[in-house]
Amino acid sequence: MKQFRSLIIAAALVVSATAHAHEPRKGPNGGTLVDAGVHHVELVAAGSEVKVYVSDVADAPLPSDGFTGMAILLIDGKPTRVPLASTGAFLSGPLATPSEGPVKGAVQLTGPDGKTSQAKFN
Repeated sequence: MKQFRSLIIAAALVVSATAHAHEPRKGPNGGTLVDAGVHHVELVAAGSEVKVYVSDVADAPLPSDGFTGMAILLIDGKPTRVPLASTGAFLSGPLATPSEGPVKGAVQLTGPDGKTSQAKFN
């Protein structure tokens, strides 16, 4: 019975730690940083441009070379599709309506290895 109780406590700690790891947080570039599979993704809306920074699970920045993506963002209450292209340090796409600060939506990325990941921003 003691072993079973220890197992339940260990499982609860793992679930708690995992849930905490997925909480959105402020990223190093001023945007919102979320977990997306094996990557962390930071979304920054600045004027008429959206920037997406990709890092590994240890938060080390990754070059955007080889990544492609699409952002679907809620701008002025309307869903807006923004194709993302590599610019070296980050992926970037144009916004038809300028926006500043946190935005809601999702970013889907395809990595250089062909695997996809998705980041949700609430």
